[in-house]
Amino acid sequence: MRWWCGLFQRMCPVLTLAIDCSARFCSVAVLEAGEGRLLAAASPDIGRGHAEQLPAIVQSVLGEAGVELPQLKRIGVTVGPGSFAGIRVGVAFARGLGLALDVPVVGVGSLEAIVLPAASEHGKSVMAVLDARRDHVWAMLVDAEGTEISPAAEFTPDAASALALKAGCLITGSGAPLLAGLNPALAQQIIGERVAPEIEDVARLAATLDPASSPAEPRYLRDADAKPQAGFVLPHQAAK
Repeated sequence: MRWWCGLFQRMCPVLTLAIDCSARFCSVAVLEAGEGRLLAAASPDIGRGHAEQLPAIVQSVLGEAGVELPQLKRIGVTVGPGSFAGIRVGVAFARGLGLALDVPVVGVGSLEAIVLPAASEHGKSVMAVLDARRDHVWAMLVDAEGTEISPAAEFTPDAASALALKAGCLITGSGAPLLAGLNPALAQQIIGERVAPEIEDVARLAATLDPASSPAEPRYLRDADAKPQAGFVLPHQAAK
């Protein structure tokens, strides 16, 4: 029976579709989970317009991989932090596709998809830092084994810089130059300045995460910029 199960798995590989719209890229990949083989990927730098371009990019990547939609067994999507609009587009698309195909959809943290591969590659503690604008950063710190030291959260650059100095960790992400600008000693600890995770890393994490504990729900780490003004909110009137 074991040989038959192995043959069946080789004939019907577990295919994971990964989507990342958390930054200016519109990234899509197809991963064969069993072999850990990336079948196809694309990460065009589109700036904006994820909603309009994502379906075509998904179709193009699936075509390059030689995969039909019904063959997908899992979908992974970045849930933030990152662009409010991009995250909403990616999550909505992934969840809708997962519902149509009746396959699980898992949420992958943007910071996790940056920091965990870096820690594994370098064998050291790493902090992933993304520039959140408005004098803030989003950061997450893990040790060499990928165990969380400081969870994903929003920091001032000063606070993140102090944490990086105390941890003596490597630093990666678009917010790294901000920290080095506050303390030049941190410049030697920078290993990259990516604004978004590699889509291959998103796919590999998505293939292993539990949908129950990693739901496809936006993780903004910050309130939306657009909020209703209190002066225009109508008072609730009780039903008579």
